[in-house]
Amino acid sequence: MSIALTIGSYVIVLFSLIPLIRSDHWTFRVFEYPRSQKFVLTLLLIVLWAFWGETSQPLTWITLGVLGLNLIYLFYQLFPYTFLARKQLLSQRETNPDRSLSLLISNVYQYNRVSEKLLRLIDRMEPDIVLLAETDQWWAEQMRPLHESYPHRVLKPIDNTYGMLLYSRLKLTDASVKFLVEEDIPSIHAKVWLRSDEPIQLYCLHPTPPVPQENPRSTERDKEILMVGREAKQSDIPVIVAGDMNDVAWSYTTDLFLKTSGLLDPRRGRGFYSTFHAKIPFLRFPLDHVFCSSDFKLLQLQRLPSIESDHFPMFIKLAYNPKAEQEQEQNELEASSEEKELITEKINADTESDGESQPSKNPLGT
Repeated sequence: MSIALTIGSYVIVLFSLIPLIRSDHWTFRVFEYPRSQKFVLTLLLIVLWAFWGETSQPLTWITLGVLGLNLIYLFYQLFPYTFLARKQLLSQRETNPDRSLSLLISNVYQYNRVSEKLLRLIDRMEPDIVLLAETDQWWAEQMRPLHESYPHRVLKPIDNTYGMLLYSRLKLTDASVKFLVEEDIPSIHAKVWLRSDEPIQLYCLHPTPPVPQENPRSTERDKEILMVGREAKQSDIPVIVAGDMNDVAWSYTTDLFLKTSGLLDPRRGRGFYSTFHAKIPFLRFPLDHVFCSSDFKLLQLQRLPSIESDHFPMFIKLAYNPKAEQEQEQNELEASSEEKELITEKINADTESDGESQPSKNPLGT
């Protein structure tokens, strides 16, 4: 037991420290995902050492000290996403319906063939905007009942698990499907017009994850996320960035994105809202994100029930409030000079198949 505890303890510490190596290779980046799981396992190991450790042995106390430091380190990284931390995006109860919008995002899992649950969920939640990822032509056909209620659409079904469908009750202009980094990985860019006739810039993303069967490195994912972050920073109208970004909330890429864009994360101070894997409770990570500029306040944030996908859908309702910038905490994350160099390096990184940033032909769905 002592040998097993020792090996397990130092393995979990090693797994906690590996993400500090800033390599883009998946063997390093994948260890960023299970941070809450590593916290639970570290705590469990401390309890096991307390029951079975030989207190007369120096190794026991050394290992307990190392595990204690690891627990503190992991908690420090997770703390911003607990209810103990300050909320980065303030809540608001009363709202002007003309200045609010709701968004439902869902990675449907392309090979999931149970579309009725999603349609019923959309009907129940009645979001202003629906964003669906991993949608092939079959999913586009199954979602045709939405066309009557959602007259504004940008549809890009693809059978490579990176198709994307956007439905909106609100008017869309300047809508386009772009391939920012990889030629077969789309993103949707559009202006959404509130009922008050005020525009919001919307970016919808679903980059590839750093896993062997998808992409052996995070370079393409990081580049796309940071490119959109830089564009969001330069926007002269309010911004929302949403989608399955195949990255966890506490990763250093997400941290760089927040520093690049100046956007706010509504989960900070509220919880993890882990959306993947829906069918494996212990292996859940917050991969589906919605970020917004500081001229919004939060009305509602909810992880929705399963639709038989490997992701849970997310629902958010935001209130546009130009005075919110002065009322709530601003994004205080500032990039250091080294981080600014890293951001520039990642945005300018060569990729194996850089896509065209030009909009695709006929992006608006019919």
